[in-house]
Amino acid sequence: MQVSVENIGALERKVHVEVPETRVVSEVSNRLQNMTKTTKVQGFRPGKVPLKIIDNRYGEQVRKEVVGELVRTTLFEAINQENLKPAGQPQIEKVDDAAGKALSYTAVFEIYPEVTLQPTDKLKFKKPVCKISKSDVTSMIEKLRKQHHELKPVDRAAKKGDVININFEGFIDGKPFDGGKAENYNLELGLNSFIEGFEDGLIGKSPEEEVVLNLKFPKDYGKEELKGKQVEFKVKINHVNEINLPNIDKSFIEKLGIKQGSEDTLEAEIKKNMEREAELSLRRQLKDMVLDVLHDKNKIELPQSLIMSEHDRLKSELEKNLKQQGVDAKKIASASESVLVEQAKKRVSLQIILAEMIKQNNLKADPKKVREMVEHAASGYEDQKAVIDWYYSDQKNLAEVEVLVLEDNVVDWVLEHADVTEKECTFDEIMNKRQTSL
Repeated sequence: MQVSVENIGALERKVHVEVPETRVVSEVSNRLQNMTKTTKVQGFRPGKVPLKIIDNRYGEQVRKEVVGELVRTTLFEAINQENLKPAGQPQIEKVDDAAGKALSYTAVFEIYPEVTLQPTDKLKFKKPVCKISKSDVTSMIEKLRKQHHELKPVDRAAKKGDVININFEGFIDGKPFDGGKAENYNLELGLNSFIEGFEDGLIGKSPEEEVVLNLKFPKDYGKEELKGKQVEFKVKINHVNEINLPNIDKSFIEKLGIKQGSEDTLEAEIKKNMEREAELSLRRQLKDMVLDVLHDKNKIELPQSLIMSEHDRLKSELEKNLKQQGVDAKKIASASESVLVEQAKKRVSLQIILAEMIKQNNLKADPKKVREMVEHAASGYEDQKAVIDWYYSDQKNLAEVEVLVLEDNVVDWVLEHADVTEKECTFDEIMNKRQTSL
């Protein structure tokens, strides 16, 4: 078998393969010979059909089957012989299988790029760390109290911190607009959940009072048709309510699921939950941080076939999610296409980079960690055993978990070998902000 490889691009390769005619003839002959033993032909006893008759009837069909199989098997042999690593499915073209001469064909495909990783010890990270303080716990308890608050109607003017019940309708150029009307809407003054000026215009207003607010939507407002537009809101104050927070007593503690607990028990339980939440959030942030740096510091040529495959997968997921939300997937803006392409490029790049790091450092998916991740995934289901059994019933199911464990291994390895400094963060910063690296 003769093989030649032509570089037709940074990653594109054209492979020309010639298979000796003797190999084709031999395989066709063997198959026809075997058919004489099993093929039934009227006028001949089983196993006594002459080879010539079998050849006349089935020779052309058998040759096509042999050629097809030889193209597949010899391409695999040629790729191994030339130490090529195809990215995506090879495209077969120019197959010449004329009788009496060598079988020849051309295959075109992209290969995986050669990856030269930046030295890990040159990478720098600011690792966020968080210690839950007494004030963090106190703040969380106040948030929990507020979640369980009661509203007490008051006969006075509204002030910041009150919850007012209102009817309102907005008009642009004298006409109402979609989403600009509501009745019996509870609005907490001071949260600035409406556009600038709306809440301030209602402070000092009393029940049954009607107010007209002339405002302007910000230029960066979420709805394109409302950006920068002048708007008039007609508002009626139905009720003014004070927020009454519950006392930290036995009843309140039991509402939080703590039976026979004291205030000290409540604080200890909340601190433990906050530490767990902070740890999970920090882990996600660290992983994102490491992956972002690996992607930014290791620029590689990417196979277009892998990018388009990942793009199609992301688009399919997006369309599925939109459909579940009742949104017409066909209305995806053209701008979303460029976003999907960039996401696909980043994912493909990271897949290649992580695979190279796993290979170079001989990282393995620890079965114990795989089991822990499977059990964690199953913990949200009623029949946890059935979920665990499903993962372990098929290696394909387990492979997805093993990939995640390997990604975690890469993150751990990088942080062990990189230049890492710690950055103290509060609980709120950890939970509400994405940490960045240098």
